[in-house]
Amino acid sequence: MSNIGVNKVILLGNAGQDAQVKATSAGKSVANFSLAINQPFRNKKDGHQRVEWVQCVAWDKLAQVAEKLVAKGTVVFVEGRLQTRKFEDREGGTKTVTEVVVASLRVLGEAKNSSHSDNNSDGAASSAGDAESEAVPF
Repeated sequence: MSNIGVNKVILLGNAGQDAQVKATSAGKSVANFSLAINQPFRNKKDGHQRVEWVQCVAWDKLAQVAEKLVAKGTVVFVEGRLQTRKFEDREGGTKTVTEVVVASLRVLGEAKNSSHSDNNSDGAASSAGDAESEAVPF
């Protein structure tokens, strides 16, 4: 029997807020943002579409890209892996959070009334690094 597993997440949704970027005590950048993913299911009672909210976390260069491009309402495509972690809250209780650790990030469109002034609204980044993209001649 094999011990091989697959942990891959692909999401397309709208950013719930601007990416919040902080630095760890070791100096690494980390960005947190949520994505709202509309489900095709509609509630028969009131006709509202179901929305799934997913927490995303991006590290290092991807965090810096997210800080510049991920604004509330922007359409974001994310590839990554699912991670569950526990932490202690301010009251000393244990909390569990499940989030997507971003490996690839692409902003497909700006939010309406966006405060970002980038001329190019289509931005992409990957944690694979620049060396990999330089090896491809096209």
